Amino acid sequence: MIAQQIKSAVRDIPDFPKPGIVFKDITPILKDPVLCKSIVDAFVEKLKDTPIDVVAGVESRGFLFGLTLATRLGVPFIPVRKAGKLPYTIKQKAYKLEYGTATIEMHTDAFEPGQRILLHDDLLATGGTVTAASELIQEMGGIVAGFSFVVGLGFLNGRERIATINDNIIVLAEY
Repeated sequence: MIAQQIKSAVRDIPDFPKPGIVFKDITPILKDPVLCKSIVDAFVEKLKDTPIDVVAGVESRGFLFGLTLATRLGVPFIPVRKAGKLPYTIKQKAYKLEYGTATIEMHTDAFEPGQRILLHDDLLATGGTVTAASELIQEMGGIVAGFSFVVGLGFLNGRERIATINDNIIVLAEY
């Protein structure tokens, strides 16, 4: 049910950000507060048996539902940001993209060693960014408790890639 509601709201944008790519735009979901609440409710239900100390949201669309999810779970929220966006002492992780490299950062005091962290983003594609975020969390002494995504592009095999880190993977609407 939630999968169909999400798919009905997601808008396809052809040739964005470059020719040949069909971008899954979740911004129409944000115009529907009832659907937004249903999405967070679905995550909370699916995570009820997963011990989570912190939710980490990946910039920038991972912030949209990540903060609300953390609030509903009663745990802190960590922003995982692009390089140069955080004002305090940071730890970085560079990683490869299909068209170059990128770097993500977290504050060094974002969580305590041993805490269980749920990584959240809007979309699971190849899994490269959340893999890098997972490695950063592990290097900082955290435990990846699982992953949550509003949308997944199954044909890009991101689930298989991140399952080696933790197979607790929630994707509400799979393409």
